[in-house]
Amino acid sequence: MSQVNDHTPSTPGKLKPEKSPYLHHRLRIHYSSLSKLTLCSSFFLAFILFFFLLSPPSPSASPRRALGDSWGGSHWEKRVAKSARRSSASNLAVLVTGASGFVGTHVSLALKRRGDGVLGLDNFNRYYDPNLKRARQRLLDRAGVFIVDGDINDAVLLRKLFDVVPFTHVMHLAAQAGVRYAMQNPGSYVHSNIAGFVNLLEACKSANPQPAVVWASSSSVYGLNSKVPFSEKDRTDQPASLYAATKKAGEEIAHSYNHIYGLSITGLRFFTVYGPWGRPDMAYFFFTKDILKGKQITIFKAPDGGTVARDFTFIDDVVKGCLGALDTAKKSTGSGGKKKGPAQLRIFNLGNTSPVPVSELVSILEKLLKMKAKKKVLPMPTNGDVKFTHANISLAHRELGYRPTTDLETGLRKFVKWYLEFYPKKSSW
Repeated sequence: MSQVNDHTPSTPGKLKPEKSPYLHHRLRIHYSSLSKLTLCSSFFLAFILFFFLLSPPSPSASPRRALGDSWGGSHWEKRVAKSARRSSASNLAVLVTGASGFVGTHVSLALKRRGDGVLGLDNFNRYYDPNLKRARQRLLDRAGVFIVDGDINDAVLLRKLFDVVPFTHVMHLAAQAGVRYAMQNPGSYVHSNIAGFVNLLEACKSANPQPAVVWASSSSVYGLNSKVPFSEKDRTDQPASLYAATKKAGEEIAHSYNHIYGLSITGLRFFTVYGPWGRPDMAYFFFTKDILKGKQITIFKAPDGGTVARDFTFIDDVVKGCLGALDTAKKSTGSGGKKKGPAQLRIFNLGNTSPVPVSELVSILEKLLKMKAKKKVLPMPTNGDVKFTHANISLAHRELGYRPTTDLETGLRKFVKWYLEFYPKKSSW
């Protein structure tokens, strides 16, 4: 990999267990007062919790660290405290999980730029090239953001972080991403997106003071919903992938911790985020790579022969939504794990409201790269992908002041500029 250029994002200041035979037991539930939808949700959560109990730790995760092994000690605590130090009492002190990830890097930089204290946490797993994550880490380090190399499933580490820093907010972006990878490694999704989220919420509810939590859900929770544009009020009980199911489970888990422990929790449903420092597993990223290498790219068509489209949302717009959610989050009402009153619970779509066919995405890349793509069109595989996504963002606009302004060609131009700087033509990438 080539040496990374200091290309700072443009965001203005203010992320197989085998089938058990027990699944074949018939469950008998006789609650006639429950609606059909509630009953389906109960089955869904029971399945997810059962999967969680059987799931081994993710093989891609970093090994568990003991206190004093790779972290701990006075020097380490000073680095943690310095990174999380805010410029004034009115600024935030934010723990950003998944800080070396795509969205996590941009959010951390934006927060630091405006004077907030920011501490990152990331396990630098190998789901995609960890060298890219380390390059983002160096970018953050130059901005004064320290990333603790650790896992959200490490309860001892989380307790230590909350002991050192009285965080006002947590921006939870750590997760196992990607729809298709779930077919290869389903356990990693349960381990990160469910077990890891629960572990983080346990640390937050026990902290004193409790932080407000903003976390990344996903547009994938809309699943097989055919009503467009997708609204936060729409049903989300028909996930089309295990990834979507774990994100939906996360929303239900968030509701439970809000209700029982008084945690202020805001969920953000991201819609196909793209831009500089992006994820290599995203279509716009590997299309760019393959077009430049003269390799054939695959474009999928919907089962009915229709166009596959996505609500592509530029990273700078998403960061504005994240900061808006942090700034409008009310304080948690609990203390030391005990609820003292009702707490805020919200969910927002963060999209661009302008779905674009994937074929048009390719055409824009051809124009920007000045190269024709070698295209192969195939039917969409049954791997959990959906035909289209389209966000209704009226609620986020009203409550967060969220208003995306970047069209796809403008955003892709910024991405291509970064890509060509980060991966020069002589690179082996």
